[in-house]
Amino acid sequence: MPKYVIEREISGAGKLSAEQLKAISQTSCGVLSKMGSQIQWVNSYVTGDKIYCVYIAPDEEMIREHARLGGFPANRVSEVAAVIDPTTAE
Repeated sequence: MPKYVIEREISGAGKLSAEQLKAISQTSCGVLSKMGSQIQWVNSYVTGDKIYCVYIAPDEEMIREHARLGGFPANRVSEVAAVIDPTTAE
């Protein structure tokens, strides 16, 4: 199943408290449980003004539906073409 990186523009994301991040995570998990097992949240990276999320889903539309239902921005959704790491150089 395809993997996607979602770029979410959220002003001040890097300054969100642990409690705020917990609430966002709970909202996301609640939406995911209603959407079924075809979509999976892998992890997210919080930066200054953005959150980058990694999801597994059958298509981009399901990613955008999750964002809509959760009230999250999905400014850019990119399908992962390949994953590389230091072992790729070997």
